[in-house]
Amino acid sequence: MDSIVLLWNTIVLQPMLNGLVLLYAGLFHNFGVAIIAFTVIIRLLMTPLTLRQISQTRAMTAIQPKLQEIQKRYAKDRQRLSQETMNLYRQAGVSPLGCLGPMIVQLPIWIGLYQAILQSLPTTPDSLVGLAQKLYPFLAVVHQTVPLDSTFFGLDLAVHDPTPILPVLVGLTTWVQQKMTTPATADPRQASTNRMMMWMMPLMLAFFAFQFPSGLALYWVVSNLIGIATQYFITGWGPLFAKAEPAPQPQPEATPQPSTETSEDGQPTGAEGSGSGGEKRRRGDRPGADGPRRRKRRR
Repeated sequence: MDSIVLLWNTIVLQPMLNGLVLLYAGLFHNFGVAIIAFTVIIRLLMTPLTLRQISQTRAMTAIQPKLQEIQKRYAKDRQRLSQETMNLYRQAGVSPLGCLGPMIVQLPIWIGLYQAILQSLPTTPDSLVGLAQKLYPFLAVVHQTVPLDSTFFGLDLAVHDPTPILPVLVGLTTWVQQKMTTPATADPRQASTNRMMMWMMPLMLAFFAFQFPSGLALYWVVSNLIGIATQYFITGWGPLFAKAEPAPQPQPEATPQPSTETSEDGQPTGAEGSGSGGEKRRRGDRPGADGPRRRKRRR
């Protein structure tokens, strides 16, 4: 366990902590501006993943006609429908959960940033000593910058926001970003999963924003706004208002009804009339001995 903590501190926490203090020293000693600059840097590093997410969204949108055709063809066979749907995803090189990649990758960033914000703003002598131990010794400027000022437009970024402004912004921007990056699908199961994630993540992050330091909420809001702007310049606002077409429902087969049509002489002409009446008409239509006899009798 100690080795895991040491690995986490070395790879995630220390670089974030020193980076925040360094940005604070270079950006007018403003901790809020340092967090915004840190967010921009993280988003730039995540650009390849963001582009892959957009590519997945476009691919999912492109295969919707084929997906609807599969659903119509195998509407009664759920097992075959699942198999053909997964084969289509595999052939197109897409994953239904591929659009959640950036959200999952950012989880360790959120945890590391949460710890970095708490440790970069020490409130006791012991926490100040702990901060000094995590700062890189070759960066003299970070040692000279401590302690830091945590205020940003009158808001203390070291504690949670006493007002609901930042938590509401976190939930709203998270929902908008997920709505724009989640492809519309006609698959009812996938649509149900998308709807669940679209509401669960914003509500969960908004709840966290009420509990965690407001500096982390500021990171969430800025990161979401950058993601929304990026998606807008690529796809516009279309995905935000797109709706999935309902999946086709299996229709019951029509039971063939016997024909009730009748001929001019009152005899049925359908399947029921294929008995003696039909046989008599066929005999009358054939030229033979019966025809002339009937004509002679009439004379």
